[in-house]
Amino acid sequence: MTESAEKDARHNERMARKKAVVDEKIAQATRQQGVFLVNTGNGKGKSSAGFGLIARAIGHGQTVGVVQFIKGRSDTGEEAFWRKQPEVQWHVMGEGFTWETQDRQRDIERAQAAWEVARQMLKDESLGLLVFDELNIALKYGYLDARTVVDDIKARPRMQHVVVTGRGAPELLLEAADTVTEMRLEKHAFKAGIQAMPGMEF
Repeated sequence: MTESAEKDARHNERMARKKAVVDEKIAQATRQQGVFLVNTGNGKGKSSAGFGLIARAIGHGQTVGVVQFIKGRSDTGEEAFWRKQPEVQWHVMGEGFTWETQDRQRDIERAQAAWEVARQMLKDESLGLLVFDELNIALKYGYLDARTVVDDIKARPRMQHVVVTGRGAPELLLEAADTVTEMRLEKHAFKAGIQAMPGMEF
């Protein structure tokens, strides 16, 4: 047998073993229910990943609700695009990042108002996917009670999916989530003096 043929044979054996493991895991996953997903960490892409799931949800005929905490700008590419889709309800509820507003009481008021909108969405069975963008920041700074947020998310309709984004997700949220992804920063263009660019950062 040639070296190439041996490599092919070993590869086929590995893939066959891997397929058996994956098939077994698929067979064991028997429940159908909404998934609670948290994107956190210091790396780029937390919100972008959440917004990407909107396309998947719409592709499967679902309607979507988005509440943006903290963020206040309404000139982002994602909002401009998704607001045109009749399947998406989009609410920008913040007034800017905390270092811009510098008004803790106002930030608390805005976060609480945003959570009231989110809470109504969590009761709406017609919404298949909810994206609570930068909610983790509101929790990190104590603008909202983490236990209340977790309890409200747990009480949602059985098939509703929820995505929460932002740095510093509290432990209560991480424990309650079905899937947690931590984005890790390796390198960022901004540190090299490159401005936040349309279509990439907003």
